[in-house]
Amino acid sequence: MLEDRTAPPLWPDEYPQGYAVVDVETTGLAKDDRIISAAVYRLDARGEVEDHWYTLVNPERGPGPVWIHGLTAEMLADAPLFPEVAEEFADRLRGRVLVAHNANFDWGMIAREYARAGLRPPVRQRLCTIALAKTLRLELPSLRLQALAAHFGVVQQRAHHALDDARVLTEIFRPSLRQAAAARLPLPLLACQPLTEWSDPVDTPGVPAQQPWRSWRPARRLPPSPYPNPGRFEPGGRLAQGMRVAFSGDTSVDRELLEDRAVAAGLHVAGSVSRLTSLLVTNDPQAPTGKVGKARLYGTPVVDETSFIQLLQHVAPAED
Repeated sequence: MLEDRTAPPLWPDEYPQGYAVVDVETTGLAKDDRIISAAVYRLDARGEVEDHWYTLVNPERGPGPVWIHGLTAEMLADAPLFPEVAEEFADRLRGRVLVAHNANFDWGMIAREYARAGLRPPVRQRLCTIALAKTLRLELPSLRLQALAAHFGVVQQRAHHALDDARVLTEIFRPSLRQAAAARLPLPLLACQPLTEWSDPVDTPGVPAQQPWRSWRPARRLPPSPYPNPGRFEPGGRLAQGMRVAFSGDTSVDRELLEDRAVAAGLHVAGSVSRLTSLLVTNDPQAPTGKVGKARLYGTPVVDETSFIQLLQHVAPAED
């Protein structure tokens, strides 16, 4: 599908005035992993490119999966530390909506790097291109970056290179934005809650190490389900009270609202995936995340957000 460069003549007034399309490569997927490269394409209100920027970042540790991102320790040795590029990075985010593929991950990495540096990133909203593709109801077997690129006729040149991934995402986002504007669809914008502090690990004999992070999502103590766990969700069947549900990645509906709806329906919201998890809800079942990996390992059923919302309307009562 080739890109339509003709923007709708009538543009929704409520749409943002600018975007920052971002991609970061990292040493891994955990909350204490580090950014090793970052790229930003700045776009105007209608998705036209204004400029782009790219930097390597010295993570002050090993580079992680070199076979994926191609960045070796030698290549990163003389790169700037994150605090040395933080302001330049911030200049490209300021006053814009952060756009990324699986934006929850990129935003989380960025928020934690700024917290380590004692700074706050100047971005207040993010938009996930997976959620936008859902909004547009694109009929694709997968919403991975490669699948969206093929759909919009975008050629990838260097997969997992931050600058090329950001370019590809920009060329995907522009026609997506215009389709949404032409149909006057609301954009799936989510708030970015920055971290306020960062605690480094403490290696003291006899004292448990501190967690080296604080979640960018405020901690919530959700009540456990009062019903026994009836087991796994059966695809094509109904959810039942007591089932354990986990969420992964960005969602169009605010995550806390989805969690509250699940609890109200009698489900148990779990923070991780285990052998007891009944169902994983994710809009990107191919994402390289820990929850998706464990769901695959344990054979946990996976559904997307839209399917989950439909299932919530018909939750079976717990058996007596």
